[in-house]
Amino acid sequence: MRPGWVPGLVAVDADGTIVGPDDLVPEEITAKLRAIDASGVPVVVVTGRSWLSAQLVLDQVKLPHGYCVCNNGATVVTYPPMAVIGREHMDPGPIMEVLKNYPTVVAAVEEFGEGYRVSQPFPDGGMFTLHGEVQVETLAGLGSRPVSRVLLWDPVVTDEEFAAFMADLDLSGLWWVKEPGVNWLDIGPATGGKDKGLQMVAETLGVDRADVLAIGDGVNDVEFLRWAGRGVALGHAPEELLAVADAVTGTFDAGGTLAELTRWFPDT
Repeated sequence: MRPGWVPGLVAVDADGTIVGPDDLVPEEITAKLRAIDASGVPVVVVTGRSWLSAQLVLDQVKLPHGYCVCNNGATVVTYPPMAVIGREHMDPGPIMEVLKNYPTVVAAVEEFGEGYRVSQPFPDGGMFTLHGEVQVETLAGLGSRPVSRVLLWDPVVTDEEFAAFMADLDLSGLWWVKEPGVNWLDIGPATGGKDKGLQMVAETLGVDRADVLAIGDGVNDVEFLRWAGRGVALGHAPEELLAVADAVTGTFDAGGTLAELTRWFPDT
């Protein structure tokens, strides 16, 4: 960062960064993000959530004509009103073929703006919540057309058994992330990734990546923080993210997100 640097764009992850475990954005963070955006510095929500799930966050923050990078970068929209400005796809067929040999793995593919198609019912609550309509289909049906995201979850097997399942998948040419401590795999097109989605927004707005402040807390934020001029990890982030961050702020519960925002925008 050059002397006198100030952010020209603020990009924030959703869950664990601006959204608490109650699925709510604290009022202090909402007020700060709105004030930053009103000052002329665009605020972008960059999340692994699907569009329907991300909309629940944006409706709380209420940024006027804001940008949102969702599906871990595979989908970029403006809102409000919602308009898709970028959407990447992948072929889920080969993954569904492998799943025929793993009956305990539950698969879900996103239907943009509608919900999900799933191989088996998903539990409701926490990270497993699928917003929108959920329809059960055969594996052949799930693999029949391009999608922006595939979620795989196995509630039965051990970590070692899930690792063996992953070894059978051909993930080359795809973007993917496994959640630590749970047999949950999030897969998207190689052209996705939070960094690529945010790059599209920055280029649209004419902001250089060196002037981007990015804040996140998850393993899916690694490329996102690396890409930005200043990448900041929350104090509770996993080691993979802490290792690549330019700086580490406090935990979410300790107000780390607000502290980092206030550092650069003390009077807004």
